[in-house]
Amino acid sequence: MDQRVSFVTLAVRDVGESRTFFVDGLGWEAALDVPGEVLMFKVAEKVVLSLWDADAFEAEIGSPPTWGGVPPVTLAHNCATKDGVDRVLESARRAGATTVVAGREREWGGYSGYFADPDGFRWEIAYNPGPIGQDVLP
Repeated sequence: MDQRVSFVTLAVRDVGESRTFFVDGLGWEAALDVPGEVLMFKVAEKVVLSLWDADAFEAEIGSPPTWGGVPPVTLAHNCATKDGVDRVLESARRAGATTVVAGREREWGGYSGYFADPDGFRWEIAYNPGPIGQDVLP
């Protein structure tokens, strides 16, 4: 198996609400939009973020973990500057996200904060000055 990820799929309660947040609020462009079923975005070269209706998701792959609380996954969006982190966090807040952690200096030498999207998924918005952080920038 090649070392790569092609799709990241998240189960969402309301595909329409996700569309409002990502398309109308954040200005993302959908690559596939099937109302009420699935919404897909090309987020990197050969990588797609898929937001799939939770009932259809569960019917295909089974029940999600039942431990409750925050979904046990984070998604990250890296920025080239600390100011970029703050701008993205504010943009997400205006689009309806909940700020979980405001942007702040990190012990690993970077700067990051978190927001929760409408389904509670945590998005880290980060400036990472290290080589791996720089490698993921466009």
